[in-house]
Amino acid sequence: MTAEIRIPAVIVQPPHSDTDSFDLPQRTDTVKFNDFRYNYYWQERHRGIGMGQLRKCCVRGRFYPYSAEECREQIESFTNSSGAGNFEGIPRAGIVPHAGWAFSGSTAGRVFASLRKKSEPDTFVLFGAVHRHLGDDPVVMTQGEWETPLGNIRIDEAAADLIVKEMGDGVRTGSGPHEMEHSLEVQVPFIRLLFPSAKIVPVLVPPYENSIRIGAAVGRIASENPGIFVLGSTDLTHYGPEYGFSPKGTGETALKWVKEVNDKRIIDFMCEMRTGKILSEAREHHNACGAGAAAAAAAAAAEIGSGGGILLEYTTSHDVMPRGAPSMFVGYAGIIFTSDKNRSQAV
Repeated sequence: MTAEIRIPAVIVQPPHSDTDSFDLPQRTDTVKFNDFRYNYYWQERHRGIGMGQLRKCCVRGRFYPYSAEECREQIESFTNSSGAGNFEGIPRAGIVPHAGWAFSGSTAGRVFASLRKKSEPDTFVLFGAVHRHLGDDPVVMTQGEWETPLGNIRIDEAAADLIVKEMGDGVRTGSGPHEMEHSLEVQVPFIRLLFPSAKIVPVLVPPYENSIRIGAAVGRIASENPGIFVLGSTDLTHYGPEYGFSPKGTGETALKWVKEVNDKRIIDFMCEMRTGKILSEAREHHNACGAGAAAAAAAAAAEIGSGGGILLEYTTSHDVMPRGAPSMFVGYAGIIFTSDKNRSQAV
């Protein structure tokens, strides 16, 4: 029997969106794996990758600059000393957005700046959002390297193997699902520049119950390995008729509702590490595209012993780059979890 895969139709969205169009056959009908164009695309995409030896950039020059020099300049701007939060304790986990850097780079930068101020991780376990259906189970890339404009970054194979072993069932391994997912790609240049000797373990996390299991598993491992930092990635409410979600119409009233009600509710659940609530909240109120990744990061933080998350920054794409009256925008939050329960409020 010929296996089938549903390829999404091309949708053109502004750069603050999670919906991307890529250079592969995209149609509204079902494409079979024996489709010549589909096979040719993947053969070219995976040329030289073998068993996951190199994951190449797929949104370079669109979500972030193409050149190393521009990447370096922007990251340094996003992570200047004034961007670090003021809190007690050692950062052990965090949550960052993954839109184009022009929109969410400064929010992610505050998390990275706060981490660099207090710690020098050896390994980043990266929990990524899933924008294409992968099934219920997280997917760990266990070997190889990731390409960035600033140089390749290696996967911590030993840590990846530990995670897979700790999980037992309910997890898959491989590089293929990571190839066209941007939610982690926009983070790795930050890591490559700010923590040049660090390695990564990329994990794609669908928004199902196994997200909590893998987060807790990573948390147990990180508890015994203080050089591990756990980072989850999600954007928040995607609001507007173009996203199919505009319960409060458009304009300032809609923006205020998203910021003070819809996004605030799930941010509170993230900071409180209420992992089940993160998943159900996102399903019911459409306020996180990476609920699995956020739940996994929160579960890891709880296992490590964090007393809760600190919201370093919240903004929306409309606040960053207004385009007339608010009608289509996305929310972004930067959150840090420390191992010290006696934390001061971030500033």
